[in-house]
Amino acid sequence: MKKILYYLFTKTIGLYVNLLSYVFLDKATQLAYSLFSEPREGRLTAAKLPKILQETAAETFQHNGHDIQTYTWKGNNTVILLVHGWESNASRWKKMVPYLKKSGSTIIAIDAPAHGLSSGKEFNIPQYAKSIDFIVQKFKPQYLIGHSLGGKTCLYYQSVYQNNTIEKMVILGSPSDFKIILDNYIAMLSLNSKISKGLEAHYLHHFKLKLEKFSAKHFATKIKTKGLIAHDTNDTVVLFEEGKKIASTWKNSIFIETNGLGHSMHDDGLYKKVSHFLFETE
Repeated sequence: MKKILYYLFTKTIGLYVNLLSYVFLDKATQLAYSLFSEPREGRLTAAKLPKILQETAAETFQHNGHDIQTYTWKGNNTVILLVHGWESNASRWKKMVPYLKKSGSTIIAIDAPAHGLSSGKEFNIPQYAKSIDFIVQKFKPQYLIGHSLGGKTCLYYQSVYQNNTIEKMVILGSPSDFKIILDNYIAMLSLNSKISKGLEAHYLHHFKLKLEKFSAKHFATKIKTKGLIAHDTNDTVVLFEEGKKIASTWKNSIFIETNGLGHSMHDDGLYKKVSHFLFETE
């Protein structure tokens, strides 16, 4: 019943946007973009923080008119930055943090724009990357770990900012081709060609890249940092082939295929491999 109601809801929204496009195309396109870029889940309240975040030193930073929320497990001078994905927040790392803490490292998790305790209503990768750069400049992490769209944002960040302080990156369950994500959204709402072309023009104008180039596979070609990519064959949110695309162009990376973990990628065995990758002696 819930699936039927959700189907009817999405198609009704799509019909409204399509009808609006024949009268006010710009307004319809902006509405379609807002629906696409505003997360519906992942928010937190300071009064009800998950337990894993209550044990951290939480800090809120102001940058470009927005609040950026971070959580720090204090340790030594080795710093790891954790970057979550869409409709999530810093608490998603609760199962990985114990493995990283064994190294004695300082661990910092960030809430993305419009997620957790960070401010904003809109989420997009370039904006997220700006937040990451602000935190990187402040805390100088040697390691980046990203999940899902957080992983893709890490790849975008390093390809654009080329930060030499980043020694290694771990990318978990990350999508490659943004066009696939956008096309799925357009199909879900049955949006017409006017809206489809309008959305593509919006991204070209704001990101200065054609959608075909706004891909993690493309970003990876510019990255020299050593990387580990892990993707699960049973991931129904981001298909396994997306991880393979990234690995195919990231020359200085290794690829781990997992089975039965789904999109969350929570697994003791995987976390041990991640720790070994980060802290192995050369």
